[in-house]
Amino acid sequence: MATRVSYPLEVKMKAIEMRLAGIPVKEVMDQLNIRNRSQVKAWMKWYRSGELNRLEQPVGKQYSYGKGPEYATELEKVKAENRFLKQQVDLPKKVQGNGKEVSPKIVVEWIESVREEVSVTQAYAWIGVTRATYYRWKAALASKGEDPIVGKISELCREHKFRYGYRKITALLRREHKVNHKRVQRIMQCEGTQCRVRVKKRKPTGQPSYIAEHLLKREFKADAPMQKLVTDITYLPFGGRMLYLSSILDLFNGEVVAYSIADKQDTAFVLETLHQLPSLPGTILHSDQGSVYTSQAYQEAIKGKGITMSMSRKGTPADNAPIESFHSTLKSETFYLEDLTCTTTAIVVQTVRDYITYYNSIRIQTKLNNLSPVHFRQLAA
Repeated sequence: MATRVSYPLEVKMKAIEMRLAGIPVKEVMDQLNIRNRSQVKAWMKWYRSGELNRLEQPVGKQYSYGKGPEYATELEKVKAENRFLKQQVDLPKKVQGNGKEVSPKIVVEWIESVREEVSVTQAYAWIGVTRATYYRWKAALASKGEDPIVGKISELCREHKFRYGYRKITALLRREHKVNHKRVQRIMQCEGTQCRVRVKKRKPTGQPSYIAEHLLKREFKADAPMQKLVTDITYLPFGGRMLYLSSILDLFNGEVVAYSIADKQDTAFVLETLHQLPSLPGTILHSDQGSVYTSQAYQEAIKGKGITMSMSRKGTPADNAPIESFHSTLKSETFYLEDLTCTTTAIVVQTVRDYITYYNSIRIQTKLNNLSPVHFRQLAA
């Protein structure tokens, strides 16, 4: 039997952020060294349903909605309950009511369309039908014969010589029928009518990459300012468009010494952050193995400042824990605390700028003898 892998909370949250930013599951798995696609889907489902407590539970100790450990705070519990009630209210009118008022065909089709988002048990509970009723309806519909949609899908696939994938087949079907793309994909997989066009193999493009050694080795303490720095990029999916924050943290006092906010995470973005630093001969700057950090342009800029580069091992966010922790704290103490998860782009930018100023100059830290990072640095000087 295969060994079950338990992923730390920071890996799960990083995967959720990347999926919210539209990054494909395959790329998320490669970057974070995740074995199974279904794990990413499960984390996304828990995140969307408000079951954040499940992300912190160990392997073999997962619980369904309403069971298992209590929520971390009363606020989380109330939010989860409100979300559950809202989902009940927002269901299409045609499937609401009790078992005597709804159409079996509509109920079965709707539940099948949301199976990847919620459990079947939760879905038929929202509609107000029992487990036995749902499966009786499903069996009765199956016994009536083949779904006409199946035949129509097969016909379209043969007509276009299997050049189309499920997205284009769905687009053609929607000219005459209302159908969910996930259902079309599922049918095409079962019938073996997927697109047969061979995927083109592309050679890697762009500048040659450079992978540095893991010099920091999780030694997150420094004896002097600007001796050891860590950097990373995090997603800010809270405004009208996706934004990214690139920041550099000094391990001596936890001060954010440089940061940039942009709507594109390219090499120019991280270079803008790096250029805020002076020349620092002998300083170690640690990052992950992201393409922006391994690019030739970034490496040349690093050498120009006399900095020595260090990089985390692949799929090991804990190697860069201080900056990951800072980004998590920033979001927890602003966007999540103040319920700013859906606001304007301008408010997102201002919130981040105000918080970094507060974090550096006002917010005390226990490890700094209850001083702020700036105050601690000034006393050390």
